[in-house]
Amino acid sequence: MIAIGHVLVSDEIAREQFVCDLTKCKGACCVDGDAGAPLDKNELKEIDKVFDAVVPYLNKESVDEINKQGRYVYDKEYGWVTPTINNAICVYGITDKYGIVKCGIEQAYLDKKVDWKKPISCHLFPVIVTKSSDGVTEFANYEPREDNCKTACSLGKKLKVPVYEFLKESLTRKFGEPFYQALEATAHHMKK
Repeated sequence: MIAIGHVLVSDEIAREQFVCDLTKCKGACCVDGDAGAPLDKNELKEIDKVFDAVVPYLNKESVDEINKQGRYVYDKEYGWVTPTINNAICVYGITDKYGIVKCGIEQAYLDKKVDWKKPISCHLFPVIVTKSSDGVTEFANYEPREDNCKTACSLGKKLKVPVYEFLKESLTRKFGEPFYQALEATAHHMKK
């Protein structure tokens, strides 16, 4: 483990390699899971803020499901999460003409309709961040999905891109620039 401030980072984030290969996995992380995407409490307000701009990107089934369940739901095990359709695809997932599931919130962001990219748990994947029971320490663990992320692990190795480099934007967004610089320096030191 690498300790940076209040965050304990698994060594795999510095050592392993990963680059999403959406043409192969088809955005499976938006479809496969035990619940929707975990949400920080402050992200509930973000979803409310961007919701009207995101709705035009969603299909009728997603909108119907949101009308039934709400914009976010509380799960006993995971806390606040995005709703899903039939315990599968996230209601904010949109499928492009190639069959790749992407985030409707992120598409609205890319189209400059909103200024919030997407839930941080989605942006950080395959790193999953959890908090200690006292809420002080955070644990950042590398947890790619065995089947769905196999090609991303292979592509990362082929391109020689460490997990922390692939996730530079999201790690910086979550923990700040000084955290990322410390992680990068530690990773370089571990290579020696």
